[in-house]
Amino acid sequence: MVETQSTWQTAAILIARLIFAAMFAMGVAFKFMDMGATAGYIAAAGFPFPLFLAWCAAILETLLVIAFLTGALLTPAALIGAVYVVFLGFAFHGPSHWASDQAEFGAFMSHFPFAAGLLFAAVHGPGSVLAVRQGWPGRA
Repeated sequence: MVETQSTWQTAAILIARLIFAAMFAMGVAFKFMDMGATAGYIAAAGFPFPLFLAWCAAILETLLVIAFLTGALLTPAALIGAVYVVFLGFAFHGPSHWASDQAEFGAFMSHFPFAAGLLFAAVHGPGSVLAVRQGWPGRA
């Protein structure tokens, strides 16, 4: 079965993929600009092995950028990205932070629309244009 998309659907999917890639690329850039600061932020949240986890986060986010730019393995990448984004929301901006800084609640809440978009992308795939066709059976 061949999916057909209108021009606006094709454009919307490509723009969404670019937005997801850009969001994760910004995170990667900040990590690579100062991996020590990222490790410090992770340590301040109480996680062990902060430098190792900072590198793991940078590698994961790099892989997510590649998946969104190419469309390859987009469904599993988007699912992993959604779980990762929700985890980040709770780990770094969760309820324990709200009493001391109400802006943290806004930061926490911003993770959920992002996760919802990633889940939507996981369901609908990379689209039919500029997408490497690899991934789970029946879905790239």
